[in-house]
Amino acid sequence: MKIEIWSDIMCPFCYIGKRQLETALAEFPNDEFEIEWKSFQLDPTISPQPDKDVYTYLAERKGMSVEQSVEMHNSVAERAKSVGLDYHFDKAIIANSFTAHRIIQLAKTKNLGDEMEEVFFKAYFTEGKDLNDGLTLLELAEKAGLDKNETLKVIENEKLFLSEVHTDIIEGQQIGVQGVPFFVFDRKYAVSGAQPVETFVQTIKELLK
Repeated sequence: MKIEIWSDIMCPFCYIGKRQLETALAEFPNDEFEIEWKSFQLDPTISPQPDKDVYTYLAERKGMSVEQSVEMHNSVAERAKSVGLDYHFDKAIIANSFTAHRIIQLAKTKNLGDEMEEVFFKAYFTEGKDLNDGLTLLELAEKAGLDKNETLKVIENEKLFLSEVHTDIIEGQQIGVQGVPFFVFDRKYAVSGAQPVETFVQTIKELLK
């Protein structure tokens, strides 16, 4: 079974959804699953804002108070904790995820897409790494198993894997992806959002009939 996942590494629910899906897949030890991560950007226009925390950024973007934003982030952090993830929004550094997506596309050619997603998610939500920084991206790519020189070429040349990222985004728009995470099972069923484990289990069972 092929499972395609449209996702952005800046999306807290995408990391939660990844864990929910992994828990569901563990219930099917005798079945084979091919996971393909697809690029998506929640905010393609975002620029590095070193003097602004994520609470203020979201408050301005959504037209709410900083207090409301903090409360919302705390709620998401609690949900993340319920699936074993440790979010530290107070350390998160605002970044444009486009270069990271191009590195993920490189990783996909090496069958390391899932590993690269995991490393980037943890770096952003738990470790407070700066994904605007080339050296940080290089270090994280190596951690996921990518070759340093190949990754450096992608970081330095903005045209590398540019079309692959755009293709994913356009394809997502064509099949109706309006938010992430968005999971597509064998191009027959779709699950939108970080749904409960049981939703994924039932979807898989339906396809395995």
